[in-house]
Amino acid sequence: MASKATSIKLFSISTPQMRAFHLTWMAFFVCFFAWFACAPLMPVIKGEFGLTPAQIANINIAAVAVTIIVRLIIGPLCDHFGPRKAYTGLLLLGSIPVIGVAFAQTYESFLFFRLAIGAAGASFVITQYHTSVMFAPNVVGTANAAAAGWGNAGGGAAQAAMPLLMAAMIMLGVSEGFGWRAALIVPGILMIIMAGVYYRYTQDCPQGNFKELRAAGITIDGGKKGGWDSFKLAAANYRVWLLFITYGACFGIEIFIHNIAATYYVDHFKLTLAQAGMAAGSFGLLALFARALGGWVSDKFAAAGNLNNRVNLLFVLMLGEGAGLLMFAHAGNATLAICAMLFFGLFTHMACGATYAVVPFVDKRALGGVAGIIGAGGNVGAVAAGFLMKGTGDVQQTLSILGVLVGISALCALAARFSAAAVEESAIATKLAA
Repeated sequence: MASKATSIKLFSISTPQMRAFHLTWMAFFVCFFAWFACAPLMPVIKGEFGLTPAQIANINIAAVAVTIIVRLIIGPLCDHFGPRKAYTGLLLLGSIPVIGVAFAQTYESFLFFRLAIGAAGASFVITQYHTSVMFAPNVVGTANAAAAGWGNAGGGAAQAAMPLLMAAMIMLGVSEGFGWRAALIVPGILMIIMAGVYYRYTQDCPQGNFKELRAAGITIDGGKKGGWDSFKLAAANYRVWLLFITYGACFGIEIFIHNIAATYYVDHFKLTLAQAGMAAGSFGLLALFARALGGWVSDKFAAAGNLNNRVNLLFVLMLGEGAGLLMFAHAGNATLAICAMLFFGLFTHMACGATYAVVPFVDKRALGGVAGIIGAGGNVGAVAAGFLMKGTGDVQQTLSILGVLVGISALCALAARFSAAAVEESAIATKLAA
């Protein structure tokens, strides 16, 4: 019977594990691209709808708010239906508001579609779930972080590509108002195509699909419990809530920066829309390697036989993130701001990878529930940052406060340390997989 992969054969799609690895990061890339496709176009959209700062803040909050609920739901749904069906369904349903936002005629309708698009952000949980059930303990941190990081890069790609796509539409002779709408239809179509590919070429776990395996009476690793049982098990674990906070302080900041960076560079440093898009996009494109680096370093630290090295690493990375965020907040010009953004972005993405290098070890009986709750923490952090900015009315002040809060939340990583028994069990599993 097929088992979890103990190595990552990057240029292979001959096994179910590697097909899942590649298709799950591709699906996540498409979802992330769609999720943040509106953000770099907001300076144009703001002018068309005559949006106030408060309305823009509401749109940024809406973009991440609904993801909290969907992430909480999607993890247990993976346990119940399997990641293959869960991802296919999310891609198809998510494409509806992505295309719908292009047809918005008022602030209220735009806000509604922007809220609904947030469901695409739950794709992250399925990505982490699918790689967790496909890869063994010795490489699962790297697999999780690489798949999530390459998928996360869709946010950076959207920052850079959407202004160019809109410009291409305008060059074809359409108006600016029609150009941004036509550009926003593209990611919706990509989601529909990806749904078909994912359903056709992946399976739930190394042994096959959950439905057939359960019918045959075969025990499923990671899907033993389904739905509400998975959520209850995860919610009863205090480490889940500590990592909920740490993930809010790293991924939440990442989402917040995606939403405000382009507008911040235009308003504060007077960059053009294309220049701001490229600057903001560089932050997201760090995910191409930085998140994977965080997972890889976590695996290497844990290879010494101590599972708690994973949480120690997370603590250090979050301290670096907080310090870098303060530097970004007080940068005096665009060049310094971009350098500071890349510095704290490196730590932010690595911390995200390091967090989900810990997730598979929290409670194997309820992997979906654990992944879902911790994933929702990222969006809670982003929503909280959005409300903070709305309350202060000043981006620089908001960034400064967030830098301090990230440093404080790093303590939650240390508090999530594992027992001696869990450390020993993990050391044995890692040694057997190596």
